[in-house]
Amino acid sequence: EVVLEAVKQDGRALMYASEELKADKEVVLEAVKQDGRALKDATIELKADKEIVLEAVKQDGNALKCSSQEIKADKEVVLEAVKQNGRALEYASEELKADKEVVLEAVKQDWRAL
Repeated sequence: EVVLEAVKQDGRALMYASEELKADKEVVLEAVKQDGRALKDATIELKADKEIVLEAVKQDGNALKCSSQEIKADKEVVLEAVKQNGRALEYASEELKADKEVVLEAVKQDWRAL
């Protein structure tokens, strides 16, 4: 309860949570909603959870960097990431780096994405 409230205030508080809480989907979801960078402190399993990563990249596109390879190849997630930060394109799978729609969204957000 205390940790849940803490991450609602500051998502980065997840770094101080126990391993058990870093594996708790509810806690991690609240953390990444508040600060997408909190994804780096989640467990490997949650870094591969589409719902968690989608919330993280909506808040900070660069959170894509911390996600699983599978998620980096998920077009829906990558599109959200590059809409938030065009430079997140660098963390996408090679296939999506060559996807016209994804690249266009990235460049719309930040011309330096290329």
